[in-house]
Order: sequence, then C-alpha cells, then structure tokens
Amino acid sequence: MGLITPEQPESKALEYLAELDFLARTSDAVVVRQFTQRLEKPDGRTFVGKGKLEEIANYIHENSIDIVIFDDELTPTQLRNIEEVVQCKILDRTNLILDIFAYRARTAYARTQVELAQYEYLLPRLTRMWTHLSKQRGGIGMKGPGEKEIETDRRIIRKRISLLKEDLKAIDKQKQTQRKQREKMIRVSLVGYTNVGKSTLMNVLSKSDVFAENKLFATLDTTVRKATYNYLAFLLSDTVGFIRKLPHHLVESFKSTLDEIRESDLLLHIIDVSHPNYIEQMETVNKTLFEIGAGDKPVLFVFNKIDLYKHEETFMEDETDKTSQQLLEESIVGKIQPPSVFISAKKNINIEKLKDNLFEQVKKLHTGKYPGTVPFY
Repeated sequence: MGLITPEQPESKALEYLAELDFLARTSDAVVVRQFTQRLEKPDGRTFVGKGKLEEIANYIHENSIDIVIFDDELTPTQLRNIEEVVQCKILDRTNLILDIFAYRARTAYARTQVELAQYEYLLPRLTRMWTHLSKQRGGIGMKGPGEKEIETDRRIIRKRISLLKEDLKAIDKQKQTQRKQREKMIRVSLVGYTNVGKSTLMNVLSKSDVFAENKLFATLDTTVRKATYNYLAFLLSDTVGFIRKLPHHLVESFKSTLDEIRESDLLLHIIDVSHPNYIEQMETVNKTLFEIGAGDKPVLFVFNKIDLYKHEETFMEDETDKTSQQLLEESIVGKIQPPSVFISAKKNINIEKLKDNLFEQVKKLHTGKYPGTVPFY
C-alpha cells in the first residue's frame, strides 16, 4: 500500500511500490495486489482514508490475505488503528527491511547490529507487537530478536538496548584497532544501491568468493580483501547496500560498518545502469554518503550491467556489447560523472579498463598518503 501525494507523485509512488514488491519477495512473500490512494498527506490515524481502509479490509477477508505491507513507516497509533480494521498482520517498510536484515545477518556482529535496530524500532510499538517475536511462528515479520514473549516490561527492553550498545562500542574499538594495524595500503570501498552488483564485482577484483545473489541486501557484513593489480596492493571492502527510505535505526546500528566507508581513501560507486531509475538510485547513494560524513571522498563511478542496457531507439539484438557501451558513453551521464567506467562484472566486460583506472587512482593516493614508501608488493 502506497500513497500518491504532492511530494510523491504517481510515477514515484509506483516505483517505490515496485521496490517494496521486490523487498517482500526477498522475504519469500507472495505478492497478490498493490493499492494506492491520492491524499494531500498521510492520515494521522490510519495512514490512508477510511474508505480505502475498508476497501483493503474487504479484499483481505475475501481473499484470505495474511499480511498488508505499507511503503512508509507507520506510527504506533496508525499500526493499532489499521490492525483493528483489517484484522491481519500489518508491516511497514522499516519493519520489512529489518526482517530481511535479521535473516541476512550471518556474523555475531551483524546480528547484534540488527537486534539493536529491531529493539529500537519495537520499543514504542511494544504493546501490540511483542507477540510477533515468538520463534514458534513463521512468516515475514516474525524473526524478532528472539527474546521470550513474557519480557514485555519496557525497562527490560531498554536495559537490553543499553547492553547491545555497550557490546557494539566494544566491537567498534576492536575494529578501529584492526583498521589501524593494517598494512600501509590504500583502502577502497564498494558502495552503491542494494542489488547493483557490488559483491559480484568484489569477487572479480579480489578473486574471492563473497556471497552474491539477485536479492536485496544479500550482503550485510563488511568484507575486506587484499587485492593486487600490476603488483600494486590495496584493501577492497564490500559494504551493505543503500536504499531509499533507509530506516534511521539501521544507520545508527551499522555505525561501525559505515565507518569502513568513512575511513576509505577511495569509493567505487557501483551503479546498475540497466535499472530504469538508476539516476535516482545514484542520488540516493550520494545523499546517504553525505549524511554519514563520506560525501567528500574521491569517487570512481562504475556503471555496471551494460550487458543488460537497452537503448530503445537504436539497440538491436545483433549489436555488440561495444555498441551498448558507446550509447552509454555518449549519453549525458558519461559526460557529467568523471571519472566513469562502463562494465559488466558478471560478463567480465571492460574489467581490465576498470582495473587500469583503479590502478592509477590507488597509485596516486598511495604516493600522496604515504610519501617515500613503495606502493608495490
């Protein structure tokens, strides 16, 4: 369910719903229908209008629907009022993303970060949502932090949040020490919107086996690998992907993960050029980088998935990847975002060109940061 408002026109609302659809399917939901409504602003009590809510409720009862997912974060009051009418489980975008993160977290550190974000989201919604945390039940929105349902006292939850924050502080100190103890090498971080191919490119550049999948947020834990090209060694980091309307709880909880980006010497901004709204995705990433204090870092823009790019007017099936690349490089994006490289990580197109460009930038950065040292290994 999404809203069409003066700030969010229909085209934008439909695009956000398409992304919400992908998020839901990433959580193994079966999406059967989308609803939209035009409003000046969200209703403070029920998010949507009374008539629209009744329409949704009727559809739910007639089709045995289990879950309704809203594209914006709902207040505790809105959640309670909506549930009273529709009589089924309600999730919002934030809750859905948190749920995906909970299933994707593989290390103890990532699980601690997600658990903290979940508790901070759940605390004001504790009265109505605590029963959703039982591991005895399945489905989306059920993978909570795993505490017993009986611990409904807010004091206990606040204490748990405090302990988690202390745990993360201790881990942050360890990670800072680890970063300081690393060899004198330039640090490069892969950043970008979720599902643009960062992990695939990480595997190509570092010859590693980082988990990569065509789903949102396949990577949560920051992976650091040593990469070498023309005997020049540098550290390459694969980081969590960004997304529009990223829950602020996650930004706070993943502070240490984002520190890897903040402390990098060079950012490889990976863009899925085959996505119809890749420019807006670029803007989302740029905005998030500024918000976390990394907006002034040197950036190499890497336009990925050129093998899937189609130019509607001139592209034909028998045209080569080079034609696709030429069409991109002749576009305005190729002119206003220097330096830029157009590649396909999956098809191994223009990877050598990317490596050459990366080599020159890393060499220059090493000479400036560690004067008098030899950057070759």
